[in-house]
Amino acid sequence: MAGMMIAAGVEGRGPAAPAAPRPRPIVIAHRGASALRPEHTLAAYAKGIADGADHIEPDLVVTKDGVLVVRHENNIVETTDVARRPEFAGRRTSKTVDGKVETGWFVEDFTLAELKTLRAVERLGQVRSESRGYDGQFQLLSFEEVIDFVAAEAAARGRTIGIVPELKHSTYFAGIGLPLEDRFLATLAAHDYTRRNPVEVQSFEVANLRYLRRKLGRPANIRLAQLVAEGPIRPADVAAAGGSLTFGEMVTPAGLREMARYADVVAPPVRSVIPLGPDGRLGQPRTLVADAHAAGLQVHIWTFRPENHFIAADFRDAAGEGARNAAGSIAEMQRYLATGIDGIFTDDPALGRAAIDGM
Repeated sequence: MAGMMIAAGVEGRGPAAPAAPRPRPIVIAHRGASALRPEHTLAAYAKGIADGADHIEPDLVVTKDGVLVVRHENNIVETTDVARRPEFAGRRTSKTVDGKVETGWFVEDFTLAELKTLRAVERLGQVRSESRGYDGQFQLLSFEEVIDFVAAEAAARGRTIGIVPELKHSTYFAGIGLPLEDRFLATLAAHDYTRRNPVEVQSFEVANLRYLRRKLGRPANIRLAQLVAEGPIRPADVAAAGGSLTFGEMVTPAGLREMARYADVVAPPVRSVIPLGPDGRLGQPRTLVADAHAAGLQVHIWTFRPENHFIAADFRDAAGEGARNAAGSIAEMQRYLATGIDGIFTDDPALGRAAIDGM
């Protein structure tokens, strides 16, 4: 009788309804198609969109004159030709950013007009020779330029293209009198495209996402994504305030339930979902995806890269550490997609698209 009751569903209510299928996972072009073009350039974003990305990711920092610009870090020594510009030699300096001392050139010491005189270069030039071939060709971008470009691409292609901005170093920028959040909100409000189309705002910090949730409410087109690192590391804002909360605690079931009070997405590194064993091969999946879904959060994981050096040993080929391995990258992504994740950040959106379409 018990077995019959289970098969029939709850007594008196008929057969249980099947669970609704989860939406198709999304492909996020990580800094654009950054395996193939210098990151955060129009070329990288254009290639990512052409290769099938659902969303593109601009990281946001702020200039001396208060303009949001698109760079992965405020230190631009690795991603621009600034070190070869004698007119800016005197601006080389050392700063402590999120508790780490860095030496180089920093966007907050430049106006937008000055940054526009620089050109982007490939950060991983020893690995990404194709991208390195474009060094010196492309300008640095403001966030507004990226929004306008995405709007134009969406109109030309007849499909929606989402934007997944990351607010970088919020506590640091607030500390030097250049807070990001209200500038960011004003920029979104000023553009019809971002008022109507998908925007997913990311941060490794917590207080800025909570602030955005209070300011925004829960509009249909905007999601907030809590980025997390592995282990006992504290978010920069928590550390600055003397708090004890760690990323490891944030991805426990209780931590994820608390996260869902202000965020819609948890964004962990790929190895937090399936870790590597001592042999560099994939181990058993952790419970993070199921725990996040139980808390009402989607899971978008970062970052898949197509070179053997970044791929689990299961899927590498014999072409060498720096060689591009498309088949291995697709197979690795499909192993992760099988865990039920909702989106992937990838440096090579064409391979991400192939992985999802091939599932």
